[in-house]
Parts: sequence; structure tokens; C-alpha cells
Amino acid sequence: MKNICILGSTGSIGNTAIDILKENPEEYRLIALGAGRNIELLRAQIEELKPRFAAVVNSELAGKLRASLANRLETEIVAGPDGYIEIATLSEVDLVVAAMSGASGLVPTYSAIRSGKDIALANKETLVAAGSLLMKESRDRNVRIFPIDSEHSAIQQSIQGHNREDLKRIVLTGSGGPFKDYTLEMLATVTPEKALQHPKWKMGKKITIDSATMMNKGLEAIEAKWLFDVDMDQIDIILHPETIIHSMVEYVDGSIIAQLALPNMRLPISYALSYPRHRKGQLPSVDFLEIGHLSFEKPDTKRFRCLDLALEAGYIGQSMPAVLSGANEIAVKAFLDGKITFLEIPRLIEKTMEQHELHPIDSIDRALEADQWARARATVILDKMIGSQLQ
Repeated sequence: MKNICILGSTGSIGNTAIDILKENPEEYRLIALGAGRNIELLRAQIEELKPRFAAVVNSELAGKLRASLANRLETEIVAGPDGYIEIATLSEVDLVVAAMSGASGLVPTYSAIRSGKDIALANKETLVAAGSLLMKESRDRNVRIFPIDSEHSAIQQSIQGHNREDLKRIVLTGSGGPFKDYTLEMLATVTPEKALQHPKWKMGKKITIDSATMMNKGLEAIEAKWLFDVDMDQIDIILHPETIIHSMVEYVDGSIIAQLALPNMRLPISYALSYPRHRKGQLPSVDFLEIGHLSFEKPDTKRFRCLDLALEAGYIGQSMPAVLSGANEIAVKAFLDGKITFLEIPRLIEKTMEQHELHPIDSIDRALEADQWARARATVILDKMIGSQLQ
């Protein structure tokens, strides 16, 4: 029996994780839920699952949640950053599902690692901003990190039973998003509504936009560097529109091991929860005859500048990935709010990166510093961009 805490319980990853826990009550016990502002859904989760603890983003929402529950349950409601840390470090928790969106998940995840909890990681920004710190802490405390991203789960499955020193390169695959074949002229007219229509995956808004810009693939490359202890030049990215091969690993003798499955996030979430077992799931088998063929393409970093910027940040290292991540969050929100165009997302990120003075990430505070600097600088640049549009 594993005792589970879910950070980000009201998001798509959190909801799917809850479904898997409910289907396997003999395997998992839910101890705590952490959510943001969606207290209506969180209240329903609390009433159904009866966790010991639940956390929300601030004390005001915590008060509303307590009032809506009307003391009918014994769930203790906590709030804010300290609340997330509290539930992530509970003594009875064995594994924390880290599925909070953006940099907000960094400190609770780091705290969970320091308290010896295994991590099922779905938060890209955590490793992007502070991968060296998190991986060192996990090694020092003998903590295991199980990636929930389909690509990193595929890599983890492909390296099982193989000597790590034999690994030559990692091949990250990606669908290419909804605009893979768009010209620059077409990309200039993309609306948020269009960008949120991913052809293969149903995800939250931020990660869906990251998929459309291909920023997600660059963030995944930085993640892979830390998760699997490889250099950036050992990571290749190819587009695979059928989304059947979720990633591959090549060994020094030329052998390539890949993980294949129909695109569905239940599989990597289930594997992270049940590692090293493969629990019986609900996915049908891949029908290769119906698919007919698997195709591959080279990503175009001229049209999708976010991918190029992310790879550049990964090579530069130190504080630059955290700056990339922070600026990207500001840019994505600005696009969703209709303040900038799709092609202005990478422009805003690039201008922010150009103004950054590099520094080492030798503490969580320094990682947060870089993230906060990037957000503040990107906001200033954004205001100038909007001002120039109005003139």
C-alpha cells in the first residue's frame, strides 16, 4: 500500500491520477490533495475521497472551502506555499505526485525530496529551473523520481535492464502540435482558441500552448538532461505525427530501444505510480495494420523559435533555463489574454534572455530569484511591446 499526496489534484494529470487510485484501492491510499483556485472541484474530491489534508493557494480560498464543507468531514484545510510544503512532507506520505503548474511546484517538490519522498513528476518547470539541485538532493537522500511525461516515461522504460554507461543518445519524439505544417504567415494569424486544440493530447492550457509553440519539446530536452544524466548534445528531437513511439534510447552498439503505445496520459501516470510494475490498464492494443506506417520529420526551429530558445538555454545552463521558463509563463499568459500574437511569444522570451546576467543555481532561492527576475523583466518588455502596438 502506497500513501499518496497529489499536488495539482484539480488539473488533468491530478484528475487522471485520482481515477487510477480509485481503480486500485488495494494498492494506494490518498492522504492529501493540493489544488490552486478551483475549490469547487477540490470540494467534490474531498467529499468523495476523504483525504486527511487538503491545500489551496491562499487563506481566503481556504476559508471558503471550509465553509462549503461545513465541518462535515475531518479533512484539515491548509493554505499557501507553507500549506503545500506541509502536505508534501507529511510523515505518512510515501509518494508525491508533483503536478502543479509552473514554477509554483518547485518549492513543494524540493521539500518533498528533502523529506525523503519519492516523486511522480509532471511539472516540467521544476527540473528546468533547478534540475541540478533536485537531482543532487534526490541522490543524497536515495529518493526516486518517476517522470509522468510520456516522453520521459518512455525513456525510463527503455533504459530498464541496460547499463547506463552504454547509452549513446536519447531521441525525444513529439507530435509537432497543431501547427506543424503552418507557414510563418499562417502562424502570424493563430488565435488562442486554435492553439488550444491539440490534435493528440488533452492537457491544461499552459502546456497545450507550449506544445503549439514547441517550447514543451525544448523543456523536455532540459528535463531529460537532468533525469537521465546526459549532455544536451546527447539529446535529439524528431517529430512523429502518429504519436505511437513516445521516445527512444540508442546504445553505443547501435541498438535502439523504444516504448510504443497509443497516446494516453493514463499509461505514464500509472507506470509512475506502480513502478517497476506495469498494472493492467484500459488502453487497447496498438493496431499497427490500421496505422499503416510511422513517419518522422525534423523540427523547423526557424518557424518554431521557442524550441531553439529552449535548447539554447539548456546548453548555456546555470540560471538561463529558469529565466526561459519564467519568461515563457508570462508570454503564454499574454497570448492567452490576447495581448500578443503567437509569433510574439518567442520574441518576448528572447528579449528577456538577452537582458539576463547569468549566475549559478546553487540554492532554491537562487532558482526562484532567476524565475522572478524573468517574470518581472518579461512584464516590462511586454508593456513596451503593447505600447508600441498602440502607437
